[in-house]
Amino acid sequence: MLNAGRVAEAPKINQYNRVIWVRSFGVLSPLYDHHDMLAYIFDNLDSDQRLPHVTEPPLTISEAELKKLGVLYWRADDPEIVESVAKERGYKNRDTINVSRAGLGDLYESKIKGFFEEHMHEDEEIRYILDGTGYFDVRRTPDDLHPVEAWIRIAVEKGDLLVIPAGIYHRFTLDTNDYIKALRLFQDEPKWVPHNRSPLTDENLHRQNYLQELKV
Repeated sequence: MLNAGRVAEAPKINQYNRVIWVRSFGVLSPLYDHHDMLAYIFDNLDSDQRLPHVTEPPLTISEAELKKLGVLYWRADDPEIVESVAKERGYKNRDTINVSRAGLGDLYESKIKGFFEEHMHEDEEIRYILDGTGYFDVRRTPDDLHPVEAWIRIAVEKGDLLVIPAGIYHRFTLDTNDYIKALRLFQDEPKWVPHNRSPLTDENLHRQNYLQELKV
């Protein structure tokens, strides 16, 4: 019988933020290798958003499951992979963002708070991680297999390339390293205005188009 009063041991992490070992029902076991993509159900505990927030036992999410949500992932240690994806998706422009106290200065606290508000964009969001670590959380909408909404947490580190589709509710946070540097790719003028979740945003055309695509 499980001891319901036992406090879950914090996941052990490597020098980035890939969860290597987690204690599940008293057994210490490997979850993911350093260079594998890591995505899992967020535990919804009301504690520091920068912590891993892994459920016990861990409920991992595969690349195939993310792809069904329109979220695409590449391991891009070779920059040519980034160039190939950019060409394929028509991304002609790019810039870099340094999310840290040093990089954002007086805007740091407000930016971090804004990034972690549940929101959507009217254009897809593509990020190539140049340095540092963090977490993207994407909202899984209810379906026949998953009747309840859930956050899926995606751990990102240097070399990860991630595409988050237009219309999906999501958010971002740094981890306890408090630093990430990313390349942002876009076609012409980026539509990165966040539309925070609300009944009005639920009716947004891009949100409705996204929900329709999930049904195809």
